[in-house]
Amino acid sequence: MRVERIKRKRCDLPSEKIADISLLDSIIEKYNGKRGIMIPVLQETQAAYGYIPREAFEILSEKLGLKLNDMYGVATFYAQFRLAPVGKHIIKVCHGTACHVQNAGTITDALTEALKIEDGETTGDRLFTLESVACLGCCSLAPVMMISNETYGKLTGKEAVKVIKEIKLKESEFSI
Repeated sequence: MRVERIKRKRCDLPSEKIADISLLDSIIEKYNGKRGIMIPVLQETQAAYGYIPREAFEILSEKLGLKLNDMYGVATFYAQFRLAPVGKHIIKVCHGTACHVQNAGTITDALTEALKIEDGETTGDRLFTLESVACLGCCSLAPVMMISNETYGKLTGKEAVKVIKEIKLKESEFSI
């Protein structure tokens, strides 16, 4: 089974201002005047901000001479790039063959209902981002989800929601 990448509308690109533009300075300095820099520039920008902000595209285009439409084309082609902020905890639900056969869809459905977001979206508090992925390589544990670097296997929808609630509880304890 192939998981389709979520198609974003052009107007979906957030236009919020970058908190710290100076994070781009070292990237611009490192790659200024060099060729074949598009992917490394985008990767380092994403590493700095957690995603690639719209304003970063504009600054990099101006300072490095990269075409805005080319950068956007590369960033939307490769699944590794993000154009919007993601949650502190990224929930990846496996939809590979083994997980699909073991009803991974019920896990995604339960999480979308509990979090009140759709696949590919982030909660309003930016605590969780939900993603369907093609395979997590844990077929013997199907169905599986991964949150950050923690793997949870042989799940039901109810168990997946319980994990999320436990994480929310821990987060609320830390914020007090």
